[in-house]
Amino acid sequence: MKIEILGTGCAKCKKLYENAKAAARELGRDDIEIEKVEDIKQITARGVMMTPALCVDGQVKSTGKLLGPGDIKKLIG
Repeated sequence: MKIEILGTGCAKCKKLYENAKAAARELGRDDIEIEKVEDIKQITARGVMMTPALCVDGQVKSTGKLLGPGDIKKLIG
């Protein structure tokens, strides 16, 4: 599984990245790859106009919200 955090590097984007790492750790999922995407062209190419955004396996699951680890765990199960 691959989680991507889309954002230009703001504080909320960085926190979402940390929350995604925490969610994967809490689930005991070593198979989850977490990556930051900060290139605005790549972000807008996915149709994302509000950051931070969270993608799971290429699908945008959340935009414009800072999800907590619990919210992220629900998305990745």
